[in-house]
Amino acid sequence: MSDTLVIKIGTSSVTTPSGDVDHTVIASIARGVAELVAAGRSVVVVTSGAITAGWSAVGGGAPRPTDAQTLQAVSAVGQPLLMDAWRAALVPHGRAVGQVLLAPHDFADRAQYLHARGTIEALWALGVIPVVNENDAVADEEIRFGDNDRLAALVASLVGASTLILLTDTAGVLTADPRFNPGATLIAEITTLDDEVMALASGSSSGVGSGGMTSKLAAARIAQWSGVTTVIAPARAEDVVTRVVGGEAGLGTTVVPRPDRLPARKAWIAFALPTRGRVVVNSGAAEAVLSRGSSLLAVGITAVEGDFVAGDAIDIVDGSGLRLAKGVTRVSSDVVSDGDLVVHRDELVVLK
Repeated sequence: MSDTLVIKIGTSSVTTPSGDVDHTVIASIARGVAELVAAGRSVVVVTSGAITAGWSAVGGGAPRPTDAQTLQAVSAVGQPLLMDAWRAALVPHGRAVGQVLLAPHDFADRAQYLHARGTIEALWALGVIPVVNENDAVADEEIRFGDNDRLAALVASLVGASTLILLTDTAGVLTADPRFNPGATLIAEITTLDDEVMALASGSSSGVGSGGMTSKLAAARIAQWSGVTTVIAPARAEDVVTRVVGGEAGLGTTVVPRPDRLPARKAWIAFALPTRGRVVVNSGAAEAVLSRGSSLLAVGITAVEGDFVAGDAIDIVDGSGLRLAKGVTRVSSDVVSDGDLVVHRDELVVLK
């Protein structure tokens, strides 16, 4: 089993109600991180909160802006405030931090993807703890991760982590929304992320983060397919990192990974590559892909949707629109019917 963990802390947990960086929470998480590193584990911290902290510093109490360019500028203010807080929290433990700002392109491009992994591994080799955030200051609003839960899951897959810890402002996944149902109870373990479980989730309740339980379960699904255990736990619980890693019962919700972990390249195809289009297949092709592990041939395709070129990722769906698989196409959308092999089995991931 991998000795690597990815620990993500959300905006509402890493900042105070007034929007300032919450140094107390960061110090608590940093202590747990330092203990793990001292025990020989490799750790990546994924931190949110740059926009909230930045607006607290420059907004003068005005309502938070909504336009993308101002938010990006505010993020540039908040990012060093966050990094300084993590640095100050880890210095007493003899640990240095290294800032790693990632954008979707770093995952979509295979060479860049491997380079990002190499950078994190180089930081570990230097005894430095990588602190990751999305590169909000320059990100295209149309091309973003959307939330740091998904980013953390992708990082967990990137570095081959055994565990992803998502620290938030709730106790974990509950049977109902406690704001409306005071009898809601904690779900200690989830083995299958089906529609019933996903329906329990809701959007961000804090009003400052971009995620919520929906994004956490979506991230857990990515991790689950990558063979990574996910624990969703309360960030402000005392010694939460140490207790989660120690397997304390009743602390947070654990999402159990699938037994058949996707190989690294197939995990990259499934979750990191953006989808550029899709092809509809007949029942024979669907059966060949799902049951026989076959490549996708042009003869089995009944319709092509979207514009894509060779090397793009496409979804493979059946006649009802049900997503069966995803893969890297060898032909462009305008010549699919003229070819033979469309997606090779080595670059095809069954997701049904």
